[in-house]
Amino acid sequence: MRKLTHSEIVSRQISRSREPRLPFEVVLDNIRSLDNVGSVFRTADGIGVRKLWLCGITGYPPQGGIAKTALGAEQSVPWEYQRSSAEVVRGLKQKGFHIVVMEQSVESIPLEKLQPCRPVCLVLGNEVDGVGEEICEQADALVEIDMLGVKNSLNVAVAFGIAAFQIRTALSLP
Repeated sequence: MRKLTHSEIVSRQISRSREPRLPFEVVLDNIRSLDNVGSVFRTADGIGVRKLWLCGITGYPPQGGIAKTALGAEQSVPWEYQRSSAEVVRGLKQKGFHIVVMEQSVESIPLEKLQPCRPVCLVLGNEVDGVGEEICEQADALVEIDMLGVKNSLNVAVAFGIAAFQIRTALSLP
């Protein structure tokens, strides 16, 4: 086994970055932590997310802690700030997006059972309060990650990573 050199990895990623982004957009609904926002940027870059919508109290570049965890992804992932998450979701739904909300509810299905339609929008909510009710009402699917331990949820950036790779896999299937 031979590990790739740093220059080989950079060269590979530059060639991959020319590929079209997925029909996959993400709405961050009132995310409090700039570290979480930065981490979502970095994961979104790796997944090939087409656009991040930063809404409500969610921080946006060039605010302090984002660059620390995004490591430059805040410059490579298209993003837009909007005050109202609900208006963004409503607009995306009108454009034909399949709205998927990460939220624990009686209607939620396990993430692994999700069969998203193209294009898809994943909505992630506040670390304490979750996704706003008005947005949940617009959802085509509510999904959650099954937890086996005492804690009932994961960090929002970690949950995004799991959900984003699941959705990318589903979108890549013929």
